[in-house]
Amino acid sequence: MYEDEHSLAFLDIHPLNVGHTLIIPKRHYPSMGEMPLDEVGQLFVSVAKVMKGVRRATKADGINIGQSNGRAASQEVFHMHVHIIPRFDNDSQGGLTFPERKNMEPADRETIGKRIREAIQTRS
Repeated sequence: MYEDEHSLAFLDIHPLNVGHTLIIPKRHYPSMGEMPLDEVGQLFVSVAKVMKGVRRATKADGINIGQSNGRAASQEVFHMHVHIIPRFDNDSQGGLTFPERKNMEPADRETIGKRIREAIQTRS
């Protein structure tokens, strides 16, 4: 869906909401704590760019940005990654909880991925 010199973004296979996107650095780091600060900054430039595209493509009312470091913080995949989760006024109890994960067909993921990619490209 999105790629630059330092990062790669793709849709979560079991999203909390349609458009739930993961962004990873191309270099391997188990968590943010192992990343050089300049690379953290580069990754979050990409996060901001993709977040704007996700919000525009999904017409979300809000966005959660999530990132966990270590098992105690609920990290399950030990490659640094950031979640971009589109949120809608009616998707949970006032944003206090997350909605249930969804199963999406590959064709539906392709459609929303294309819309997000186009939204990213049309934004500066």
